[in-house]
Amino acid sequence: MGTRNRPFFRIVVADSRSPRDGEAIEEIGHYNPRTPLEFSIDVERAEYWVSKGAQPSERVRSLLKRAKKEVGPQATTPEKSEDVTPEEGGSTDEGTD
Repeated sequence: MGTRNRPFFRIVVADSRSPRDGEAIEEIGHYNPRTPLEFSIDVERAEYWVSKGAQPSERVRSLLKRAKKEVGPQATTPEKSEDVTPEEGGSTDEGTD
């Protein structure tokens, strides 16, 4: 995908017997190499397909590592979230005299 001098790639799951530009089984993300931080990948689906025997390319493998690193710390440290708890916000339902 993309245009001349502006590459843009879809991250797809494809059968090795199908043509390179043939129909993909599933699109699991995208990647813009001009801005390396601009990518999106469904890590859960990627891990599913790898467990079924899919072999990611070197670039997709590195993007998966980066995506897992970004998702991992957020999932393991919920105390850093910005959610407002009842103790912090104070409720208006309590009696105010």
